[in-house]
Amino acid sequence: MIARRPAAERGVSNLGWLDSRHTFSFGEYYDPEHMGFRSLRVINDDRVLGGAGFGRHPHRDMEIFSYVLTGALAHEDSLGSGSTIGAGEVQKMSAGTGLLHSEFNPSPTDPLRFLQVWIVPERRGLQPSYEQKAFGAADKRGRLKLIGSSDGSQGSIVFHQDVAIYASILGDGEAVEHRPGTGRGAWLQVALGAVVVNGQRLGEGDGAAIVDEAAITIRGASDCEVLLFDLG
Repeated sequence: MIARRPAAERGVSNLGWLDSRHTFSFGEYYDPEHMGFRSLRVINDDRVLGGAGFGRHPHRDMEIFSYVLTGALAHEDSLGSGSTIGAGEVQKMSAGTGLLHSEFNPSPTDPLRFLQVWIVPERRGLQPSYEQKAFGAADKRGRLKLIGSSDGSQGSIVFHQDVAIYASILGDGEAVEHRPGTGRGAWLQVALGAVVVNGQRLGEGDGAAIVDEAAITIRGASDCEVLLFDLG
């Protein structure tokens, strides 16, 4: 079964400097029918004007990662971590017992677009930590590249949850396949372009919950980039 979450039906926050689309309930956007999928709690598609960003604010007991699509994202936190990442790079915080961080667009003119994703950890009270890695276009082109996992396999970022997170860049007509294990669910998020998944078309910004499918075939309906979450 594939349940599509259309991009046009997502929640909206527009603060002038920030234009955000919320796949699941977030902040002032509340939709009891879209509170997350398994341990996946937040997918925000954020566009930030040059020189703007999120001031220092707290988080706890959440796995938070940012996936940059265009532009650059600068990060600072109370752990002493500070970095700027660009397209294809991923940064992840285990907020655990609590930390403060800020995120902003370091360019005075160029826009930033990134996906911010929250995953509920396997337990509360973890030690806060930070990790970042680069996964270039060549790593993701024509394949499902593992970028996040519970054990850091294949050089992926470690998440404190039973998840496997894949990224893929496909050309028009190019396809990849994934086979979830028994009892697992998957969420597909189309970051750029359009795809056909098991015969159903998904456009840019669309997401889909996928359950009880022995195989998931993702075929580019244009040049595209997707994230696939395999969730216990």
